[in-house]
Amino acid sequence: MPLVITVGPHAFRARWEERAPRTREAIRKLLPFESRLIQARWSGESAWVPMGDRVVVMDPENATSHPSPGEILLYTGTISETEILFPYGPTSFASKAGQLAGNHFLTIVEGGDQLAELGERVLWEGAQPIRFAPI
Repeated sequence: MPLVITVGPHAFRARWEERAPRTREAIRKLLPFESRLIQARWSGESAWVPMGDRVVVMDPENATSHPSPGEILLYTGTISETEILFPYGPTSFASKAGQLAGNHFLTIVEGGDQLAELGERVLWEGAQPIRFAPI
């Protein structure tokens, strides 16, 4: 089941990562999921979705600190808060507490050419509505 991710005027199609089955199932239970995408402060060219009181506890799987643009991560909140990281350029995932690693559970497969424009929009225009939904 692929996903569509809409952020403001941008639409992306994403595929689930087979190497993150527990993360995939935890996120599927939240769909459709709507929130706000904001510029990351510590991670380079990336934005993030604060998960608020949605705590997702699990061991790392398919975890990375250096995702490529379009490789979406879930951080489960052990050192910093629970969040979805949405890289749009070079990223080194971190918080004020230091380097983090998140579970790479989704990869954008269509619309990747819009990532740089999305990053500019989030950086200069502020928070954007985001929606994750099955196709």
